[in-house]
Formats: sequence, structure tokens, C-alpha cells
Amino acid sequence: MTKKFTIAVVGAGYVGLSLSVLLSKNHKVWAVDIAAATVQRINARQCPIDDAEMAEHLAQPSRDLQATLDKAQAYAKADFVVIATPTDYDPQTHHFNTASVESVIQDVVALQTQAVVVIKSTVPVGFTEQMQRQYGLAHLLFSPEFLREGRALHDNLYPARVVVGHGPGSAEQARQFAQLLLQGAVRQDAPVLLTGTQEAESIKLFANTYLAMRVAFFNEMDTFAASRGMDTRQIIEGVCLDPRIGAHYNNPSFGYGGYCLPKDTKQLLANYERVPQHLIRAIVDSNSSRKDFVALDILQRQPRVVGIYRLVMKAGSDNFRASSVQGIMKRLKAKGIEVIVYEPALDAPDFFSSDVVQDLGIFKQRADLIVANRLTPELHDVIDKVYTRDVFGQD
Repeated sequence: MTKKFTIAVVGAGYVGLSLSVLLSKNHKVWAVDIAAATVQRINARQCPIDDAEMAEHLAQPSRDLQATLDKAQAYAKADFVVIATPTDYDPQTHHFNTASVESVIQDVVALQTQAVVVIKSTVPVGFTEQMQRQYGLAHLLFSPEFLREGRALHDNLYPARVVVGHGPGSAEQARQFAQLLLQGAVRQDAPVLLTGTQEAESIKLFANTYLAMRVAFFNEMDTFAASRGMDTRQIIEGVCLDPRIGAHYNNPSFGYGGYCLPKDTKQLLANYERVPQHLIRAIVDSNSSRKDFVALDILQRQPRVVGIYRLVMKAGSDNFRASSVQGIMKRLKAKGIEVIVYEPALDAPDFFSSDVVQDLGIFKQRADLIVANRLTPELHDVIDKVYTRDVFGQD
């Protein structure tokens, strides 16, 4: 592929920005966002997201990348418009809130461009086909992302697979977009799967629900072991020696959380309406049960002040949206326990009416029990008052 395309990427979160950095290696990229501060930082080649590899690549002067607030400017001459806006799960409608995605589609239609539109945001099964019918776009694709927080660019550079869903008459555009992704990658031999749009949407939701199921399985194993006074590590190691199971993604936690797994499992459950199932509902319910158990286990220790060490889900991330420890906090506070928080990524005096203590030493002194989803060396000096379900010291 020798032609240089103009590509607008809408949304400069970890999905959109990692794509912008990847694609700008070989093509002209406009990164569109609604936050002026984010646009300014990207244009100054300062990464607004905690991702070391992304920061390094963004700083490279060879990247043909410009951020803008002006969506019309970005869309007008674009060959591709890639939508990477957030689609949070709405508990009232039991579906993703896809308003931001549809807004971009409306803008592209209004400009009457010939751009190929690619949805990267996670959407309900059937959404892309619905948008195709409603707006009559010539070429509307859905390409799921499979990125980890803190490793977003790395996972684009070394993709496990590239999936692009397309409708009738858009197979060539889907193949072309898949090649764009591989062209900027280090691993260029990743498997490419071209599917229908509903199949691609399903791949995303089922992949994340399987990961959530694995988290829930090892968490329930840990709940069983802890309730019986058994050694969780020994059980997990013995189970995972079976090569069909494998010793990966098996470290107990407070529950699956973060931006993707909670909302994707719930959306998949909603898509199962009128389809027989038991497992998907069990995965969603299991996550709530795990938080109930952890909170009760903490309460049985009769703490006066509980310190929450880090709200983020994993090392190398600054995102604590929907982190599982927040569910633990709510349960403890509902029982009248004073809760304080240590979170360097949070610039605020309080978090949901709990004091935020920026000084780690003072935090350790004030808390008589410290709750940590993952252990780190800076807690070793107070290990005797740390509560965790971390067995292997890894995410």
C-alpha cells in the first residue's frame, strides 16, 4: 500500500489516540476531540494518557498527526473517518449509550463526504447495520479493538488479530482498512478476519465476556478457598497446570472492572433478550457477589478507618473508571466505616465524600487497614495491615 490517505480519528482516549499514533506513521491523521486541553497536549507532542510507549511514539517528529477541535475541517478531505468515542453502558436502557457515535455519523452524512466510516467504539450487536440502513452511508465498517489500558499502542503495534466487519459491497474497503492497521504495526503477519458487521460486533462482546468469565472463575475459586481456610495459591497452581487451562489471567482480584469488561458483559446480556442463556447472567451476577464477599471479609476484621490504596485497576494505567475497588468502598461506607483514599492520579480533595490523602506516609498512619487490589513494594513496610486477594503479584 503506497497511497497516503487522510484519516480523521474521532475521540482521543486510549483507543483513538493509539490509533492516531499508529496510522500517522504512514498517513495524514487528524485527531478530533472535544477537550481543548487534550488537543493542545497532542499538538505539543505530550501524551495525555498514562502509556509510556504511546508517549514515546507520539513525540516522534515523523508522525503526521495534528489534533483539532474542528470536526468539519478534519472530515472534509478524509478518506476514512474512524469513530473511537465512548459508549458507556446505560443502566436505565440496558444498552450502550451510542449517541456520540451516531452524532459523528450524522456529521459525516451532512458534509456529504465519500469517506469510509469505521466504528471502533464498542456497540450493541446490530448497531452498525442499523446505522447503515438509517443513514445510507456507502461504506460503514465495524472494527473491534482489543487493547489493554496502559498498553494500548503496544497492542496496536503487536495485534493478536485484526477484525473488520462490513456489509454487502464494502469488502474491498474492509480489506483496505485492515491493511492500514497492519501497515503501521510491527507485527504485520497478524491474522486478518473479514466478517459481517454483526459477527464483528459479537466477537468483541464475546471476547471480553470470556475474559470476564475467567476473572470471575478464579475469584470464585478464591472465595471458596478463603471461606474454607484453604490456600488459594496451591489450588490455582494445581488447576492451571492443565495445559488446556494455562497459568495466565488467573490472579484473584476484587472483581473485574475498568472501562470494558463491566459494560461489555452487561451489553451482551442485553443482546441475549429472547435467546436462552444462563452463563452470561451468571458472569454479571458473579462480579457483584465477589464484591459482597470481599466487603464482608474486610468488615469481619472490624476496621475503624479503611484506606483504599489506588483506585486504578492495574499498573501503568491512570484510569479508574468503574474499577472494582469502588464497589468495595460503597459497601464499606454503607456500613458506616470511614474510608480514605490514596490515588496519585486523582487531583481532588475527596472522592465520593471520602478524603483523598496525597501523602502516602500520612495515608499509612491514618488507616488501620489498607485495602489493595494489587500489592506493590511501597506497601511492604505496612504489610501487616494490608488486605488483598492478590496471590501472584501481577495484573
